[in-house]
Amino acid sequence: MNRPRQFVVEADGGSRGNPGPAGYGAVVIDPETGETLAEAAEYIGVATNNVAEYKGLIAGLRAVKALLPDGPGDAGARVHVRMDSKLVVEQMSGRWKIKHPGMKPLAAEAASVLPGLALSYEWIPREQNKHADRLANEAMDAGRRGAQWDPSASTAALDAPRSSVAAALPPVEGPPGDATAGAARARAALNRPGTASRGPAGTDASSDTTQDPSATVPAAAVSSGPTPSDPVTPQVGWGAAPDLGAPATLVLLRHGETALTPQKRFSGSGGTDPELSAAGREQAGRAAEAFAARGTVQEIVSSPLRRCRETAGAVAARLGLEVRVEDGLRETDFGAWEGLTFGEVKERYGTDLEAWLDSPDAAPTGGGESFTQVARRVADARDRLVTRYAGRTVLVVTHVTPIKTLVRLALGAPPESLFRMELSAASVSAVAYYADGNASLRLLNDTSHLR
Repeated sequence: MNRPRQFVVEADGGSRGNPGPAGYGAVVIDPETGETLAEAAEYIGVATNNVAEYKGLIAGLRAVKALLPDGPGDAGARVHVRMDSKLVVEQMSGRWKIKHPGMKPLAAEAASVLPGLALSYEWIPREQNKHADRLANEAMDAGRRGAQWDPSASTAALDAPRSSVAAALPPVEGPPGDATAGAARARAALNRPGTASRGPAGTDASSDTTQDPSATVPAAAVSSGPTPSDPVTPQVGWGAAPDLGAPATLVLLRHGETALTPQKRFSGSGGTDPELSAAGREQAGRAAEAFAARGTVQEIVSSPLRRCRETAGAVAARLGLEVRVEDGLRETDFGAWEGLTFGEVKERYGTDLEAWLDSPDAAPTGGGESFTQVARRVADARDRLVTRYAGRTVLVVTHVTPIKTLVRLALGAPPESLFRMELSAASVSAVAYYADGNASLRLLNDTSHLR
């Protein structure tokens, strides 16, 4: 009995500006040997991340089709797709509805490439998708030069060595092409009338928990191409959940280190306004490169304090964006505690410190701000940003207390939770705000870009 052909497809896409100059990359791998069987990459002009990611998937599936000896009718073939786009993986698996009209023809085109084959989809972290990511970036680099990707000049396979991917293929369950449809039918049964559904404040299967607002790409931004009249992608999700559109996503970047940061001194807005240290400037640069690679940030807003404006400026220069200053994002005024360590404050103002730790209404010595006061102005700033940038992704460069406050308010956590969060210099957190007033914490204290 002949062994069925097995393939792993890894695909990615990116947009530098979202929408902006975009490209995709895809690689087909033999799961037994790890050998690269085919590569594809293309600069596609101005598009969004989601469009580029779908284009990468389509290219990867077409590359598999070209490798099949009997064409798409090779019923013994199995294809496992691995992508770091949760949106594409969940939509193509049938777990999330495809609500935006710009995504539907792309999903339908992807579903039509290999009809009848056993296809499975898996979300993987970005660091496990380096080969396809490098191909996409090579394509975008070529587009910047006014050219198209040249496979003979590609170093993606060399730059992204892989271990064996034999474990990537899930076990066969049922006849070819039946696994996805069977799972979709089971999930559809759970959405019968009377079944409770959860909106975007919880786990909303119609929204991507790692998604940028490119899911709401205007239809004009979608490249034209063949559109099958009968999409075969299952569209199943939380049936009763309202379509609230893309959220306003605040990507919260704490500023880089200053000379006071490693000494753990109180550094607020009550007189101390230090500049970034050499280490802080390096952190800001690394953050800028990471955001450029992701291509999701559309606007930049900063606290008025120098350390934040310098950090925001580094990112803005890399992305070609302007920085808007929001005064409500400034750090707490720590009054007489400014520049002191915790131990020094405890020694000099022990009674006041104890009261501050016990109550959010207590203020630091010498006319500082209480956490209640800070929460009020931060919430006001949040409301202004969410209204101004509805449906967009905004990089908000600010401080420890404002970021922790935004996270606390999003979770509905008590004020004492501020003392139970770790927030490193130049770390990234993210909160999405939906049209119904709900919020969803998507990331907290991510420092992977600094390693």
